[in-house]
Amino acid sequence: MEAIIEDAQADLLRRARPALVLTDEETVAFVVGHPAEVARLGLDEGAVAELLGGEMDVFTAACSNQLAGEHGPAGKPCPARPWVCLLCPLAVFLPRHLPNLLRLRAYFARQSRRMTTDQFLAVFGPYADRLDRDILPRFPAGLLEAAARDVQDSDSELPLRPKEGSE
Repeated sequence: MEAIIEDAQADLLRRARPALVLTDEETVAFVVGHPAEVARLGLDEGAVAELLGGEMDVFTAACSNQLAGEHGPAGKPCPARPWVCLLCPLAVFLPRHLPNLLRLRAYFARQSRRMTTDQFLAVFGPYADRLDRDILPRFPAGLLEAAARDVQDSDSELPLRPKEGSE
């Protein structure tokens, strides 16, 4: 019972941590400007270059360790759905992820029309809230507008399982 409580408390603390969102300017100075985050993520110089260069990208973010077992067994690729990255402490959100973040936002909007409010909040509420309140507002409006031009508001733009579609 104590282990369950400890896991739940650790999950609450992970969710309370603000998302790591970097603009282009902050990306250039990531190591200097965010030494605590670099240490927390356990990144060395080579891993930082891979993270910022796109080699560690997943659908919605750059993942500092896809084999960390945050949402699955340690040493195996993370099996989490794309929206789970929004609350993951291993995720780093960069301007190049904006089109996919906006695709996810459109998906949430479609899902909210299909589901009751209680269902939507139970399944997607924390993720949609993090996206709208903590991630997207940290990007300049011009970048958001440019990225929105690439979004077609269709499930085909997302890596969904057959039962997850909204269309």
